[in-house]
Parts: sequence; C-alpha cells; structure tokens
Amino acid sequence: MNKNNLSLLGLDESATRQDIEQAYQTLREKYREDRFLDGEAGNEAARMLTKIETAYRELMNELDEEAVGDANSASFEKVEELLRSGDIQEAQRVLDSFNERTAYWHYLQSVVFYRKNWINESKKQLEIAMRLEPDNEKYKTAYKKLTDKVNSDAANNAAAQQGVYRAQTMDAYPDDQMGGSFCSSCLQCLAINMCINCLCNSCCH
Repeated sequence: MNKNNLSLLGLDESATRQDIEQAYQTLREKYREDRFLDGEAGNEAARMLTKIETAYRELMNELDEEAVGDANSASFEKVEELLRSGDIQEAQRVLDSFNERTAYWHYLQSVVFYRKNWINESKKQLEIAMRLEPDNEKYKTAYKKLTDKVNSDAANNAAAQQGVYRAQTMDAYPDDQMGGSFCSSCLQCLAINMCINCLCNSCCH
C-alpha cells in the first residue's frame, strides 16, 4: 500500500482494513471540527480533511484490487486443476465467471480451446495474451508450439491428399484410359457371342 497515504493516517504497512477505517474516522472527526477555527488553523484543517479523504479512498481501492487479485489467483488455480483432471466444461464455466480478463485468462482460454480441438480459436487467444504481455516467454513458447503443430498438420494433410489423388489416377479404371469405357469384360462378351453365332450357323447348315 502507498506509504505516504498510510503515514498521513498515522499507520504503517502492517495496517489492516479495520485499522485504516478507524484512523480515517478519528482524523475525519478531528479536522471536520478544526476547519471552523479562525485564520490559518481553519484553512489547514480543511486541507488536511481533503488529504485524508483522498488517502483513505486510495488505500481502500488498493485493498479492493488486492482482494480481486487474490480471488482471481484462486480461480486461476481452480481452472488449472480442472484442466489437469480433464473437466473442460467446468473449466470453461469458471473462466466465463471472470469480470476482468487478463493475459493469463486468455492463455487459459487458449488451453481450453486446444483441448476442445478448436485450434484456430486457441491460436487467437494466445495472440491476445501476447499483445497484453508481449514479454511473457511462456505465451511465446506456447504460441510457437501451436503454430508448428498447425503447419505440420497442414503439410501432412496435403501429403495425404496427394497420395489419394495419385492412387486414384494410377489404379482406378485402367481400361478406361485413352477415352471410352471399353473393358476386358466387353471383349469376353463379344468373343462368347461370336462363338454362339458360329455354332448357330453350323447347326442351321
């Protein structure tokens, strides 16, 4: 907490929320009465009243932010545990409950999307995390690994498609090459018909 604000209230860094509340109320009552004094004493009391009001408000805001930070840390730990246990749906529900979405929130959301096999969405969340914290090596490493996987999968899919195409070209319908659909079965049928015709002609004569 801000040392100057604490000093203004007569407190040190070990002060609790209750200590701040009590010190503020005591000083506030004192300077509210003193501001009606004549001359410079009254003016000084009015200035001090403004200062302690500001100090109190800033200190309480700091405490509120710390409380939110602690709550977020606990929630992040819960999301991590859920991811380790494989409960993706509950991990998503906890992430959706956050009001403030930090870089680490987007990182965890990326992990959830990856577990769902939503690769493009996972990549986008990592990009947001890196924009918010450009010096974070953890996010950079995760992004590189994900990008390498996307490129590798694309190359493997392309090779597989090419293999299927080549197999179809070389093996499918070998008798159809050079146009037409005349096949070996047709030749066999024609030969059989010719034999039958010969037999019939012989019988007739």
